[in-house]
Amino acid sequence: MTRFKFSWLMTILLFAGASGFAQQSDSAYVRENYTKIERSIPMRDGIKLFTAIYVPKNKGKKYPFMINRTPYTVSPYGEDKYKTTLGPSPLFLREGFIFVYQDVRGKWMSEGEFVDVRPHLDQKKGKKDIDESSDTYDTIDWLIKNIPDNNGKAGIYGISYPGFYSTAALPGAHPGLKAVSPQAPVTDWFMGDDFHHNGAFMLADAFSFYSSFGVPRPKPITPDKGPKPFKYPITDNYRFYLSVGALKNVKQKYFGDSIKFWDDMMAHGTYDSFWKGMNIRPHLTGIKPAVLVVGGFFDAEDAYGALHTYQAIEKQNPATKNNLVMGPWFHGGWSRGTGESFGDISFGQATSTWYQKNLEFPFFMQYLKDAPDAKLAEANIFLTGSNEWKGFETWPPKNTENKTLYFQPEGKLSFQKPTASNSYNQYESDPANPVPYQDGVQARRTREYMIDDQRFAARRPDVQVFQTEVLEEDFTLAGPVNANLVVSTSGTDADYVVKLIDVYPEDAVPMQPNPKNIIMGGYQMLVRGEVMRGKFRNSFEKPEPFVPGQVTKVNYSIPDVAHTFKKGHRIMIQVQNSWFPLVDRNPQKFTDIYHASDSDFQKAIHRIYHDGQNPSSVSVTVLKP
Repeated sequence: MTRFKFSWLMTILLFAGASGFAQQSDSAYVRENYTKIERSIPMRDGIKLFTAIYVPKNKGKKYPFMINRTPYTVSPYGEDKYKTTLGPSPLFLREGFIFVYQDVRGKWMSEGEFVDVRPHLDQKKGKKDIDESSDTYDTIDWLIKNIPDNNGKAGIYGISYPGFYSTAALPGAHPGLKAVSPQAPVTDWFMGDDFHHNGAFMLADAFSFYSSFGVPRPKPITPDKGPKPFKYPITDNYRFYLSVGALKNVKQKYFGDSIKFWDDMMAHGTYDSFWKGMNIRPHLTGIKPAVLVVGGFFDAEDAYGALHTYQAIEKQNPATKNNLVMGPWFHGGWSRGTGESFGDISFGQATSTWYQKNLEFPFFMQYLKDAPDAKLAEANIFLTGSNEWKGFETWPPKNTENKTLYFQPEGKLSFQKPTASNSYNQYESDPANPVPYQDGVQARRTREYMIDDQRFAARRPDVQVFQTEVLEEDFTLAGPVNANLVVSTSGTDADYVVKLIDVYPEDAVPMQPNPKNIIMGGYQMLVRGEVMRGKFRNSFEKPEPFVPGQVTKVNYSIPDVAHTFKKGHRIMIQVQNSWFPLVDRNPQKFTDIYHASDSDFQKAIHRIYHDGQNPSSVSVTVLKP
């Protein structure tokens, strides 16, 4: 969740259609049809939360509330200053709701102390025991009692951090809360969202985000008086983060004692009570509102959160109406633009527009305005490659089979277990020359890397490449992916990055127009990539060193995919030990990486085994025809 997210998430919340004309039209409509009021709503402990409320001018009707709670400001401030559009999409604006935007506790113009991903309290013993669930409950209770012409029903939605606040509204929900849509919700900051993936630290996102978001706010302020963007001394982010050196240098060179949560992250290098306390999934029980969980398969930040929030609600609340939407989107892409393409890849249709019209809007209309049953599938999934929406009764789908793609000698990949003996790839990994996450030079972490061409990486000697023969028929993956590596290293720790790639045929043609002159023949589209910090291979609570030279299994889960590898394409797997500066560098020495010194970083010789006794593989979930 980068500072980049901070700047464009507000744009998402101000989403006004795909064109400048739509933005002007919506802006005028807001002023002509809504009255804005600002209130400080008291919580049970006496703290007041700043809230902007847009009430329809058309009297004589009863309207439900559409609520967005955010740490990213409800600006513009002032009852005479209006947002340019309201709600999740323009469809809501013109239908008519009472739109509510609230600065969460301790952020911007709200009182109180801000706590990152505030832990949920199942048992509240008094008015001083508060969490985001109680703040949401108190907000809805006040709104229903104090805002005229409401119908007693409320819905909540939010993307990313506001997605977390949507999830947090579910346990112990107010009776008036009828529909909740956590979208790319922050869910677990150690296992797979934003700042860690499988214990590996997501350096570029954490640094960029907290360099501004983490600056303390001693009293309520508006954005014009808030923290300013960090000025990078080196524009090229690869060179900048290399210049920082070991992680402990961040505090010494740039943050000092000003960024408390950075210090917290550096003090909690394992999956301890600090991180577990921020995981809301165990508390998602007894859920009564209807839920629509939304995410993007190419979301660099919170794809994990969407999938695992849905799974937790489904497992712990079998009777709750709980639907899933996963599309071909970057972080928040379903609420910004039409979703016809991403990066170099076309999806052949306006996926975001379709979702807004056919899934999101009918869902809220059903539960907040008693509209007809939205008739949503349990899981509404867009399959890239074949570029089609599919509705499934479960996610993962039932009509699947598990298959294993085995690494083979000479860079081959097949469903046959290898038969060779003592077969492996051997190579050197150097922390001083880590594998970049994307080709070219970038000032900041891009969102397109999640779907981008991987040919640049395949050319490096420290990236191991395995690919199938040309596929003779379409091959659709729909569900979990698992990496099953058999490795050894000369060091005592190592990261492992596994990338699942769709290799296009040589006669593939690019999207038109093609201003970047992309060559699609042989394009290596990243379908999914994930990292594992090797010392956590057996336990995220108790890391273990590698024994140098000892053959070792490294197995880990990779977020679900939904992709069709078309006939004539190939399936490729790439394996590497760095992904920089997306992921911080592993010293390849068993140590507390957050406090390691520059002198701790060392080269290491790695082996990836692919023989009959030690077969490395990737397990996939294949959709049956």
